[in-house]
Order: sequence, then C-alpha cells, then structure tokens
Amino acid sequence: MTSVICALALGLSSAGSAHAQVDLSTLDDKMAGPTTQVLVLGTVHLSTMPKDFDRRSLQPLIDRLVEFHPQIVTVEEMPGEQCDMAERHPAIYGEQGLAPYCRKPDAGKTATGLDVPAAIAQTHKTLKTWPAAPTPAQRRHLAALFMAANDDVSALVQWLQLPTAERRAGDGLDAALVAALEKSTRANSESGLIAAVVAARLGLQRVYAADDHTGDNVDVADAAAFGKAIQQAWDAAAAPMRPIRERQNALIKAGDMLGLYRYINSPAVMRANIDSDFAAALRDRSPEHYGQMYVAGWETRNLRMVANIRAAARERPGTRVLSIVGVSHKPWFDDLLGRMQGLRIVDAQEVLK
Repeated sequence: MTSVICALALGLSSAGSAHAQVDLSTLDDKMAGPTTQVLVLGTVHLSTMPKDFDRRSLQPLIDRLVEFHPQIVTVEEMPGEQCDMAERHPAIYGEQGLAPYCRKPDAGKTATGLDVPAAIAQTHKTLKTWPAAPTPAQRRHLAALFMAANDDVSALVQWLQLPTAERRAGDGLDAALVAALEKSTRANSESGLIAAVVAARLGLQRVYAADDHTGDNVDVADAAAFGKAIQQAWDAAAAPMRPIRERQNALIKAGDMLGLYRYINSPAVMRANIDSDFAAALRDRSPEHYGQMYVAGWETRNLRMVANIRAAARERPGTRVLSIVGVSHKPWFDDLLGRMQGLRIVDAQEVLK
C-alpha cells in the first residue's frame, strides 16, 4: 500500500512539474556576444493618404531611421516564396491564393525566364558573391531577379541606388519591369517611400518581406455573419478613437509626418487602438464566438510575422533591425520579440524624439 501511495505521489509530482512555468527572461544574462537590437516602427498605411500628400514631409522621419543605422529592414509585405506556396494549395487558400496580398509575378518571368522558386535561388546565389562596388549592370540584373522572385521592394532598393541615367532597361530588366519600378517610386506606400529609401540610403541590398497570411484566413460557414459581428464590436468601441483620428488627421494636414509617427507610436495611443479593435472583438457575444476566432487569426499572423523577422537576423547576432509594420501590430511585435534570447527592443519614442 505504501509503495502504491509513493508511486501515485511521484506521478502527481511529475505531472505538476510538466506544467510548471520556466522563467526564460534571464536565460541570456551571461550570453557571450553582442545583442541584436530591434526597432519596431508602427506605421499608418500611406496608401490611405490624401491626394495632395507631400511625400517630402517624410524626410525628417527617414532621417531619424537612417540615424538608427539598421543593417536589416523588414516590411509588411508578403514573401514571394509564401505567395508561390499558396498558389500550389488551392484547397487551403482558394483558387486565388493569397490575393490581394500577392501580385502575379508574370512580368518578371517574361523578362527573365525564371519562375519564383528559380528566381529566389538566383537572388540568394547572387547576393552571396555580391561585390562591395556593384556596377549599374549588376544592379539592374539583381533588380530583375528580385521582381521575378516577387520581391518588388528589394528590386526598388537596387533601382534607387542607380544613377538616374542608369535607370533604364537592360541586363534582365525589360520595358515592363522598368515601368513597374518607376510606378512604385510614385506610389504612396510605406514599403516604397520609407523602407526602400532607408535601405538605399544605407547601401543595403534588399529588404525582407515579413508579412504572413497563412494563419488568419479564418474558415467560417457564414462569412457575412462573421464580418457583421466584428463590425458591431468595433462600432461599440469606436468613441475613444474619434479624438485620436482627429489628431492624426490634423498632423497629416499640417505635413508633420514625424509628429504623426511619434503620436501613433506612443503607448497611450497604441493601447486605445488595440482596445477599440481586439479587446472589443473579444467582447463579442455571438454564439459562434466570432470575436475569439478573429483575435486567434490575428495572433497567429503576428506569431508568424515575428518568426520571419527573427529568421532574417538569425545568422547576424548583434545586428540592428528596423521592422516597419502597421501600428496595430507593434504591441504584439514588441512583446513577442522582446521575449527572444539575445534581442533587445529599441524604444521608438527615443529614436523619434
């Protein structure tokens, strides 16, 4: 009988320890080597800017980001590899893949003869032997490879580093790709107007696409009911955001984009933002628990995005990373990345002050 009791006690003890919390916060206290620094910049989506938006107003913000001197820049764009994968699994992602987040890379394939997997392989191979002083022909060729790999922002990084006279067709770039690159320089996009510009000014060769939509495509029987429930939750929590929106619009109208980014990256504004969105969704009382599904999809997306950022810097301990992402992601990014070993979150307010 005694031996049975002892065995049960040991079993219960083992079961309890299996669920015990392990504190990882001090795991890297005695780490040998440098700490990776990550600055997460929450952004508005510049595609929503008014028609009279003056892109020159971004210059003070860009100057601050260049002064941080990141060696890796990530953006909220879909990796070409993931877009290619989604197209190969219509049963999971539908006949359109991950559209509209992914564009069709047909023009890049026409110009180079490479599909996305082959173009990705060629970009990796090219970057491994990339010279310190590349010629314009090499930059044009790499830009073409990036476009075939469905990585237009990295292609733009190469394009912006070309002298104006060298921004022309040739070395893999045909007229269609040149037109696409020129169009991207005129588009209101944080990827093109901030990330690519910062990367080009610092002499970087690419940016890293960190977005992910493989986990937030919530599968519900009644999509209309799902959307209605989430919208009702948002509407019920909209009042606290009205003065915040008014302040944002006033800063945009005044052309104070640095002030805007200081404002939206402040903890109080970010807290109000996520309270009116995700906390509101969690209060949804639909019998299907649509709000919880929505937040689960959101958190899955953030987990996978953070993993992409971690992977981008994994072979370069001690590097400085700039991650530009929609401001609603920033609290999740700061929290999740801040738990990683050998990594420190940089205070965005300190950089922008």
